[in-house]
Amino acid sequence: MKRRDVKGRARRDDFSERRWQDRLSVIGLIALAAGLVVRLIANGADSWPSALVGAALMSVWVVFLVRRRRRHDARDAGAEPDDVPAMERRILKGGPPPEDPRRRRSMAALVDSRQRKLRRNRWWAFPLLALVLFGTSALWFVSGSVTAGSLTLALAVAGMGWLTWFNLRFDRRLSRMRSRLQG
Repeated sequence: MKRRDVKGRARRDDFSERRWQDRLSVIGLIALAAGLVVRLIANGADSWPSALVGAALMSVWVVFLVRRRRRHDARDAGAEPDDVPAMERRILKGGPPPEDPRRRRSMAALVDSRQRKLRRNRWWAFPLLALVLFGTSALWFVSGSVTAGSLTLALAVAGMGWLTWFNLRFDRRLSRMRSRLQG
């Protein structure tokens, strides 16, 4: 079923909003390019054969992880793995819920699964991460390096603040989509 979006363009109401960025080959090529650039910067341009091999292995690993995550999400949601990126986009952008009851159930199951995963380890992961980040800063101060201690303290504050904000924002978006799906 086609509907009009805010700008007046026709848009489809199902999960077929596949984009070129969602294809595993594109994800693999981006991971390959990023890994190659980082390895060449870190090790120098003379080490390009080993950088290429290492980046290729990392790229294969990234594609494997993305594919596995999509399959698990699709299994939890009762959808196809190719539909998961479009559902995620719709959740993150605050789009309207699908009108088809089967697709609505799939999206509700994906929202429940994501919220469960998001909240499952929050009680121990954030305190442990704060301990590691702020503990590193404290160790630098104890060892007498005020510059390194100050830098790691600033990075710890910024990193923990960003992670907390991002986690709460994503949880809020999931809750909003759940209320739209129920209402």
